[in-house]
Amino acid sequence: MLPGMNTNTSDIPQTLPDGRPIPLLTGDERPMLESWLAFHRATLALKCTGLDDAQLRTASAEPSELTLLGLVQHLAEVERNWFQRALAGHDVPHLFGPTGYELAPERGIDEAFAVWREEVARSEELCAGRSLDDTGRIADGPMAGLEVSLRWILIHMIEEYARHNGHADIVRERIDGVTGA
Repeated sequence: MLPGMNTNTSDIPQTLPDGRPIPLLTGDERPMLESWLAFHRATLALKCTGLDDAQLRTASAEPSELTLLGLVQHLAEVERNWFQRALAGHDVPHLFGPTGYELAPERGIDEAFAVWREEVARSEELCAGRSLDDTGRIADGPMAGLEVSLRWILIHMIEEYARHNGHADIVRERIDGVTGA
């Protein structure tokens, strides 16, 4: 440590100025993985903040039909797929169709966000008390039936959110010029 460097970790902020939790910089694997997932979940919510329903339905750029509302729905499906179907082995229906990207005129952001938050809460409940080495089975697709650990699921979810948050950056910039974060 350099002379004069502050070693008091209580001085380190726990959130960024925009309210997102700062992922752990040191520590054990499980809390670090969970903190990165929490950061990326909060980033998705941030990308949608301050926009109206029409803006959240604005597609990124032709030929893509990707929207922020579609991303929220998709990530609700992803939460459900990996934690309920794969990890816990539950046979649960799709929420918004197989991919989640399909938009329904009657479903707005309030409903989509409520469902997404419920799925996140359910995911956290299903992870509580489990070891990173606990396993489930992939429910469908080309890897159906393969065993997968909670560790793998958490890493995959971080990657899934990070990739889609990059998409959300592009969509948000197209809508109102807001970039970054």
